[in-house]
Amino acid sequence: MQLNIASAEGKAAGTVEVSEVAFGREYNQDLVHQAVTAYLAGARQGTRAQKNRAAVSGGGKKPWRQKGTGRARAGTIRSPLWRTGGVTFAAQPQDHSQKLNRKMYRAALRSILSELARQERLVVVEAFDVEAPKTKALVQKLGGLGLQEALIVSAEVNENLYLASRNLHKVDVRDVQGIDPVSLIRFDKVVVTVDALKKIEEMLG
Repeated sequence: MQLNIASAEGKAAGTVEVSEVAFGREYNQDLVHQAVTAYLAGARQGTRAQKNRAAVSGGGKKPWRQKGTGRARAGTIRSPLWRTGGVTFAAQPQDHSQKLNRKMYRAALRSILSELARQERLVVVEAFDVEAPKTKALVQKLGGLGLQEALIVSAEVNENLYLASRNLHKVDVRDVQGIDPVSLIRFDKVVVTVDALKKIEEMLG
């Protein structure tokens, strides 16, 4: 299959041949949902922690004898019923990650990229770079393509593009190895260079 290449001014500048395997798949909503859920779950820190009655310091001594005081029975001052006591069913650190094998993950990426191409949300350019790490230069470059927000995918890590995009909340820059299901579906348009396209094809083909 062929994808159109856009010039710096947003006009047609030719076509590029791409594999049906990577860019011609049917959209699998269930698989994409599973991949996105697994990705977001894996991003969770899972470091929350509270102290139960065993973890709170002190409370080793029985506060008063069992019988004869007229007061309710008590074995420790760190009971969850007491002020400064432990927490009942205290939250503990946990791993939220979900298993998703590589074959399914790559199939989800193929499905997303195919849908982006089908909806003409994939903007292919010969090259996309800025001479200096300036936000203004990047805004002008995107403006030439008629875009205000986009995910920009380059073949290699591009320091100038990355630094120029940091102050733009609706623009993100990734290299091919850094793309993920969430970033691909989050943006309305995905700008990808021809070199990056070939690398994606090799990775997912």
